[in-house]
Amino acid sequence: MFRTKNLFFITIFFLGFDAEEVFAQVKNKQGIDFHIKKAKGQIKLDGIIDEPDWASADVATNFYMNSPVDTMPPTYQTEARVTFDQHFFYVSYVCYDNMEKPNIMQSLRRDFDFDLNDNIGVIFDPYDDHTNGFYFLITPFNVQHEGTVSGGGTSGDYFNNNWDNKWYSQVKRYSDRWVAEIAIPFKSFRYNKKNWNITFLRHDLKHNQLSSWIATPIQYVPASFAYTGKMIWEEPAPHPGVNVSVIPYIVGSSTQDAENNVPTSSSMTAGFDAKVAVTPAINLDLTVNPDFSNVDVDRQVINLTRFEYQFPERRTFFLENSDLFSTPGYPPTRPFFSRRIGLVADSSGNLQKVPIAYGARVSGKIGKNWRIGAMNLQTKKKESLGLPEQNYTVAVVQRQIFSRSNIDFFVVNKQSLGMEKYDSTKYYQSDLVRNTWNGSDTVKKLNLYNRVIGADFNLFTKSNKWNGDFYYHKSFDDFTTDKNYSYGLFLSYSSRHFNTFGGQYGVGENYNAEVGFVPAQSVYHGFINGFNRVEGRFYPKRGSITNMGPGLEFDRTQILNGTITDKAFIADYSINYKNTSRMFGTVQRIFSLLPQDFNPLDPKSDGTYKTGQQFDWTEFNVQYNSDARKVFTYSVKASGGQFYDGSKKGLSGTLSYRYQPYGNVTVTYDYNDIRLSYGSAKFLLISPRVDLTFTTKLFFTTIVQYNTRYDNVGLNARLQWRYKPASDFFVVYTENYLSENLQSRNRALVLKWTYWLNL
Repeated sequence: MFRTKNLFFITIFFLGFDAEEVFAQVKNKQGIDFHIKKAKGQIKLDGIIDEPDWASADVATNFYMNSPVDTMPPTYQTEARVTFDQHFFYVSYVCYDNMEKPNIMQSLRRDFDFDLNDNIGVIFDPYDDHTNGFYFLITPFNVQHEGTVSGGGTSGDYFNNNWDNKWYSQVKRYSDRWVAEIAIPFKSFRYNKKNWNITFLRHDLKHNQLSSWIATPIQYVPASFAYTGKMIWEEPAPHPGVNVSVIPYIVGSSTQDAENNVPTSSSMTAGFDAKVAVTPAINLDLTVNPDFSNVDVDRQVINLTRFEYQFPERRTFFLENSDLFSTPGYPPTRPFFSRRIGLVADSSGNLQKVPIAYGARVSGKIGKNWRIGAMNLQTKKKESLGLPEQNYTVAVVQRQIFSRSNIDFFVVNKQSLGMEKYDSTKYYQSDLVRNTWNGSDTVKKLNLYNRVIGADFNLFTKSNKWNGDFYYHKSFDDFTTDKNYSYGLFLSYSSRHFNTFGGQYGVGENYNAEVGFVPAQSVYHGFINGFNRVEGRFYPKRGSITNMGPGLEFDRTQILNGTITDKAFIADYSINYKNTSRMFGTVQRIFSLLPQDFNPLDPKSDGTYKTGQQFDWTEFNVQYNSDARKVFTYSVKASGGQFYDGSKKGLSGTLSYRYQPYGNVTVTYDYNDIRLSYGSAKFLLISPRVDLTFTTKLFFTTIVQYNTRYDNVGLNARLQWRYKPASDFFVVYTENYLSENLQSRNRALVLKWTYWLNL
């Protein structure tokens, strides 16, 4: 039998093969000085950089390509300049271009998709730790996109585009270039006053070229802090002074629940968020009676696995410095997942909102090497879901070590309040009650609290070649005192032609992270998982292919008595083309020994397959993504093969047409035809989405989700008017229908007004 550790250690033999010698031609290398001078005059945002302060500023130029090749400059060069005054950090760009061909734009909506739009941006680390920072992007049509960076930006997973803040910009297009100017208030982000790390990134989708000021090998993200210059302040960055922002809101809503015969009701609520800069690098977030009705609706999925699907967090309160709270552990064993607060699944598996009374969060940087985070939220009682009032507390302290690595210690606490007033049967459907043995009989016991404490070591080497994670956590509650651990270790290596990663994580039988995300624990009740992957990469010198290569992966899960319950051996091959299209194919050999009853056709029903049954099957899929530069684009994924003791065929993907730059229509689809020994089913999820952007301030989005697996048709329509920076008026309409006859199940109309006020 092929062992996990064998694949992992065999790959170490190849670690000496690296081809970064191609970078002998590099003009701008890591750590190059880039001076910033204080503006002596006024900077006017008009896309005309004729002010004397721009003329005297250092120029970041000689951009170098990262993709599709990393051995030459881009076809069209870029210039970037920076300056500042007492209130703003200014950046200007000159993007030379062939303006006879139109720039590629999906729409005028804020927070655009980086991969699908022409854009230019600044990425900076204002703490000088090569780990955390911010980015601000702008398109040729003056559409803004901002976000936060964590983990050094070593992969796309470390860029959070849900963070929103106030800044200003202007763009002007000329015959041979487009010019952008942006002004970012110092009050909009956190920073230290000393030197920053900075780089500039341009995505020229029209010519399929990704370039950056600091030349970055193709295997690494060109926006990562391992490849930045050193911004030298000739005068210290100014103190922003009193920095308090209050964001009040008012919501009026009307709801009707026809499915449960609840008549139409109307309500009016109000609340506020606040941001207080304790220091320029530490922020205090406050929220009272928060409302998240304007947050984008989750995209539905057809989940055929035994495990919970993880949706991203989009609620503003949880976003700034979110990596401090959310990254301890490994993705399948996170001790904290913010969507556990204020959202809970009912007995049918549907998410219901639990009102949050208030919340407070302090987070940020202390000096160069320390980061802190502390959060406390209180939810209200919701008896229909069997939930009392609950209090959530999370605290983290992180210490940077070596050049970019860090170690953190954390505690997560969930406390149920007022439980002494109730008997255990009142909360039978919640996670607050378990059956326990009192020595003579089985009784129900209330869970008053749940806590997790732990420590993590996160490894990031200076060159980005090595990345790792090592952690140990323990949980505590009213039910158990032993076998309550979670541990993991992960190590990866990246070079030009070869990538590998491997690791193992384990969870004790009684480990319980009620505010975390550990989807496998509800299935296995204690398990060990090992995983390894190796990848090769080739770069043809001629033809239509930019790079391609194979991948091999082996995953294994066993329960604590040593019985292997799941194995998967995966072989895949990817091809990336010069026209931005991509082909990807996979073959998987899967083994499963069921640790509990399971029905793949209806996970909510009694399991048709019984505990202890074993299955072996083979699956395959082929996926193609078309040229992203075309007005009509598509992706298609065909899958097939065996599935448990039967077969499965599937077809999924997207179709998209854009009317540049005012919007696009996208249809997402997922079809599965499953035939098993005891029955068959056909599941269809189809979701058309219409995105209209009348201006850079007025947006209208409608999404319909038809899902036969859950017998539901959902409609969500949202009109957003950004009448001032970071201030909005929303009109949101949602309705759910029965899929058979489109009879309304429930509906809601919400009007929401928010205003960002600086004090």
